[in-house]
Amino acid sequence: MSAPRRILVTGATGKVGQAFLRRIQADPSLAADHVRALCHNRPLPAGPRLELASGSIAEREVARAAMAGITHVLHLATCKETPDAIMDVAVKGLFWLLEEARASPTFRQFILVGGDAAIGHFFYPRAGPVTEAQPHSAYPGCYALSKVLEEVMLEQYYVQYGLDGCCLRAPWIMEKDDFKYQLSFGEDVFGGPRWRDLVGASRADELLRLRAVPVMLDPSGRPVKRNFVHVDDLVTAIVSALDHPGARRQTFNVCMDEPVDYRELADYLRLSRGLPSVDVTTPYHSTWLDNTKARLVLGFRPAYDLKRLTDAAFDYRRSPDDPRVVFYPG
Repeated sequence: MSAPRRILVTGATGKVGQAFLRRIQADPSLAADHVRALCHNRPLPAGPRLELASGSIAEREVARAAMAGITHVLHLATCKETPDAIMDVAVKGLFWLLEEARASPTFRQFILVGGDAAIGHFFYPRAGPVTEAQPHSAYPGCYALSKVLEEVMLEQYYVQYGLDGCCLRAPWIMEKDDFKYQLSFGEDVFGGPRWRDLVGASRADELLRLRAVPVMLDPSGRPVKRNFVHVDDLVTAIVSALDHPGARRQTFNVCMDEPVDYRELADYLRLSRGLPSVDVTTPYHSTWLDNTKARLVLGFRPAYDLKRLTDAAFDYRRSPDDPRVVFYPG
């Protein structure tokens, strides 16, 4: 049995961080593990085997204090399209963490949760399934660039210093009713595209009243296939990667077995909930993110497919103490 882990979680107040902390408390196989949760802009309640730290990893002393005595890092901290802050977090912050990791006598593994933004998401047409061998190809914007820089920096620490780590490359991460709201023609839409901008405000208001489901089409008029992962499946992959010998210095696509086909999604919502749909032409392209490597090496088996992801989101009912708050748009 491996020695107990002391895991630093950056971005601990986000959806993945909080889901991971819940898993730590609930999973008997993780009962010996302790977590240091690094929080910056939002508070986090204390809990069993949970130590709280605060500050920005862009500050070297914060990173140094957070890394003291740590064996594992789960790096989740990120920014979206925020040019004023993103390089401080994505580049400087990761650099300080890696510098502390390579000098630490206790450090064992660095797990980076990356994103399919690093390989272009659905911005570029692909001739076949997208594997981990796909060259980096960020779409326009600073967020996608930051995901490329994160992966490259971690890879170079493998090369330069023999650091042990892995990258779990995830597509858009869903929890609660996120998936329902990514289909909204209203101002409450979660992430992109903003459907109302594509169809016009007056048409969007009418479609919103009808509870219509958008069917994303590519420039040729074909339904788009788009990749998602449920936060619970991603956390399962994280737990599987902890100290896994096959994960050493590897990158894994962590996603549903098949991308969501927007036509199939609309058909399912029509049959299961009586919702109408409308075709919306976009500049985006189908992408099939291939999770074969994660399945083979990590034993990753996502529990969510199109139907389960859809039902979970549309059946979710929020309590008064669980308001819908979107800290980042995607």
